[in-house]
Amino acid sequence: MLGLREVPKPPELAKRGGAWFESDTSAVKVHLGVKADFRPALKAHPAFLVRDLEQMLAVCRAQGCEVKDDEPPLTDYWRAHVFDPFGNRVELMQAL
Repeated sequence: MLGLREVPKPPELAKRGGAWFESDTSAVKVHLGVKADFRPALKAHPAFLVRDLEQMLAVCRAQGCEVKDDEPPLTDYWRAHVFDPFGNRVELMQAL
């Protein structure tokens, strides 16, 4: 939904699990790890600056993700939080 594709991890890191993702231009890279005693991140979270927040939220909702508008809003950004299928919070922001 974020437009990132999974890329192979270096062999010496692949055995640790997790996944790496990046944008087509490689300008955005996200590395995710795993833990045996997983608990969703409800407070700590990544934030992504997007160009069209309304469209991104529509895609997230269409895929069944929970979306919450940010309260209180920031002066310079429109923000919302999306919860992935595992319960982790991801912040999406658009500059005003």
